[in-house]
Amino acid sequence: MATSRIAVIAGDGIGPEVIEPAIQVVDAVIRKFGGGTLEWNRLPWSSAYYKQTGHIVPSDGWETLAKHDAILLGAVGSPDVPETVTVHGLLLPMRRKFDQYVNLRPAYLYDGVPSPLKNKAPGSIDMIVYRENTEGEYAPVGGRLYEGTAADIAIQTAVFTRRGCERIIRAAFEAARKRPRKKLTSITKSNALPFGMVLWDDVFNSVKKEYPDVQAGSLLVDAAAMDFVRKPEVFDVVVASNLFGDILTDLSAMVTGSVGLASSANINPERTFPSMFEPVHGSAPDIAGKGIANPLAAILSTALMLDHLTMTAAADAIRAAVAAVLKEGKVMSPDLGGTASTTQVAEAVMAAI
Repeated sequence: MATSRIAVIAGDGIGPEVIEPAIQVVDAVIRKFGGGTLEWNRLPWSSAYYKQTGHIVPSDGWETLAKHDAILLGAVGSPDVPETVTVHGLLLPMRRKFDQYVNLRPAYLYDGVPSPLKNKAPGSIDMIVYRENTEGEYAPVGGRLYEGTAADIAIQTAVFTRRGCERIIRAAFEAARKRPRKKLTSITKSNALPFGMVLWDDVFNSVKKEYPDVQAGSLLVDAAAMDFVRKPEVFDVVVASNLFGDILTDLSAMVTGSVGLASSANINPERTFPSMFEPVHGSAPDIAGKGIANPLAAILSTALMLDHLTMTAAADAIRAAVAAVLKEGKVMSPDLGGTASTTQVAEAVMAAI
């Protein structure tokens, strides 16, 4: 069987607390279902590493990561370290350097998980957001002038390219084509952003001609935000720019119960570089060290990783085990209204496997 090398960056805050249980779950599922072997390479890169060494990624760090088949990331960010070091020194550069242009974020309302929305049945919310991940509003283009004075100027430039728009939109169409509802919604704001978003719309309208079997339409981002709350069940596959996708997926996580269930994948579909998998919740310094972080987002992120590594049976088994634990409702973390610890939740998933 093939061996895949996985770089593990547990990172900051609750990152290490959820990543190690997630690895244990993966090891357990592979022992049972096989499909390959994984070799874990734990890297110490974090805010603590930065404070010790003066850098969060060593000089040969990107070359080190490139030798792996995938990257499993816990979280980066600490109140005592600037985000220019953590987020802008590790997370965002990784997405660009490894051309991880597909940010994939599912949102599913599990049986046993209460939604803050009324009368939403289990499974009624089932969407997947394709977020452009390497350009758009998060492109590092701009600057400051006369900083700290009355004449302070900040320029932040969004970058939209036809190539960047087309490849994420096409990936979303391909995903929609494979799902039962075959429905795709593009998120735009071209009524107020007449250059970048008009290019996005032009590309969307061009690509959709190639997918007559997919029900495709566009929605302004403010209307989409309303409908993510008002009627989230109407969404199937959603494609959005970097900023819009980031905001809407936090909302989709909350309407499906908790950001503690929100998994994500940062994918280089061509497999020229390793893809990266991470829970959406971040480092959560307010609960770090308390042993109460929900590990299910990290565990579900490993299922996305196994999908990418074509270990489908193992990935499906993890999702089924998570669903079984949530449906039973006996072992729930505090964010889901329970009292179970991080370790207890992970152990329940392993028992279900």
